[in-house]
Amino acid sequence: MNTMAKTALITGATGLLGRQVVKAFERAGWDVKGTGFTRAKPPTILKLDLGSEADVAKTLEEVKPAVVVHCAANRFPDKCDNDPEGTRALNIAASGSLAKLCAAQSIFLIYISTDYVFPGIEGDAPYEVTSTPSPPNLYGETKYEGEKAVLAEFTKAGKKGWGVILRVPVLYGEAESPEESAVNVLMNSLWKAQEKEAQIKMDHWAIRYPTNTEDVGRVCQDIAEKYNSTEDKATLPETLQFSSEDKFTKYEICELFAEIMGLPLDGMIANTEGNDPNASVKRPYDCHLSTKALKDIGINVATMNFKDWWRREARAYRK
Repeated sequence: MNTMAKTALITGATGLLGRQVVKAFERAGWDVKGTGFTRAKPPTILKLDLGSEADVAKTLEEVKPAVVVHCAANRFPDKCDNDPEGTRALNIAASGSLAKLCAAQSIFLIYISTDYVFPGIEGDAPYEVTSTPSPPNLYGETKYEGEKAVLAEFTKAGKKGWGVILRVPVLYGEAESPEESAVNVLMNSLWKAQEKEAQIKMDHWAIRYPTNTEDVGRVCQDIAEKYNSTEDKATLPETLQFSSEDKFTKYEICELFAEIMGLPLDGMIANTEGNDPNASVKRPYDCHLSTKALKDIGINVATMNFKDWWRREARAYRK
């Protein structure tokens, strides 16, 4: 790498994860540009329709990044089911065309994927990067198809190792609104449980490994440094996984929030039923991701302690 500031381009930079990825690269001294669509704020966050290959090509031409981190995705399983076409377009087609353009220009790409590429059947976890994906829902399916599309473009261009998949579990962190995160939003559920005669059912079956967006940002930057400083990238793994080891059901997260906020939890009922045989979106039981592949290439997989982070941040959720 030359001595000029290296440039990183982050898609989905206005989202829950993207904002922290931007900060992590800035902290490490990169020149960072983000892209957004509905929440774009030029000049820092460029407005970019990832569905337009011509616009993407133009942005890459102008920004000339050494690294692209592709955070943009349709990521809420229920929303995916309501808009399968739009979800496929963004999660698969746009990811493939971004990969094709990056491969042609020797730009290193990190594609953010999910633990939901795995079925999460009881007794299966932890999943290694070598485990066979079998997504339980449309969201996981489109992210897995996106993974394959990305890697295929780099292979086709003879640039194996220039495109990397990073799978992560459910994320939490600094949010513009609690709804941005499937974890933060449980604070809303806790408040709803305070209402008179509340009887809120909360999942106490599936095991989650909530992982902080700041930690994911740091790992993305570490991956970028490692791969960009490696001459023969094909010697490094094409798929990586990062996850916290903190494990909770959603009900247990609510219990923790209640304890931190000093609120009772009488208005909430622990729901220990597994999947409803008739449910359209099948929820996995345990998709714990092994971080072995990251450790093997010398990347720090430490994470912040979930309870400590919430003790610090809970002020913002008090009423």
